Amino acid sequence: MEIILKYFPDLSETQKEQFAALGDLYTDWNSKINVISRKDIGNLYEHHVLHSLGIAKTVNFRPDTEIMDLGTGGGFPGVPLAILFPEVSFHLIDSIGKKVKVATEVANAIGLKNVTTRHCRAEEEKRMFDFVVSRAVMPLPDLLKIVRKNIKKEQHNALPNGLICLKGGELQHEIQSVKHQAMVTDLKEFFQEEYFETKKVIYVCINK
Repeated sequence: MEIILKYFPDLSETQKEQFAALGDLYTDWNSKINVISRKDIGNLYEHHVLHSLGIAKTVNFRPDTEIMDLGTGGGFPGVPLAILFPEVSFHLIDSIGKKVKVATEVANAIGLKNVTTRHCRAEEEKRMFDFVVSRAVMPLPDLLKIVRKNIKKEQHNALPNGLICLKGGELQHEIQSVKHQAMVTDLKEFFQEEYFETKKVIYVCINK
């Protein structure tokens, strides 16, 4: 939890309580339904919660923004972002039902009123959003093909509507086809921990 306060010191008491509760909730759920590698659950706050919040270092979502978290798994990056942006709506989807159950139960347990969840494939979700966020679900060109239909035309934020992905490693090849619309942010510029050395936030503007 300290690592969250280190980089986000201005949290409200409610937000602090919600972030603090994630440790026990995910540890408990992970023992029943494996959503995080058993070896990695001890790094929950650094590798999962703070990593998810890396998106907030590239864009400050305005109130009433609507966001879909595609392939949310147990709720990343959607749940941490929903805590940080209580006036923004998050719709978490995943094709694996038991993972959606974990995300739903965690969101309910900490009282997140700005989260909805759905068990479905990305192709089945027809609703429109300002942004789609995702964490290393599939290669960027494949993801863009699927989510284009879900991006609204009307702009609501300083950053034009589009796709925001958390990825790691060598991405030149993946970005090649969209490099003129893409913005890549190195998380090591914001977070000092070694884990973030190769982690990036990729934003792609989706023009209609």
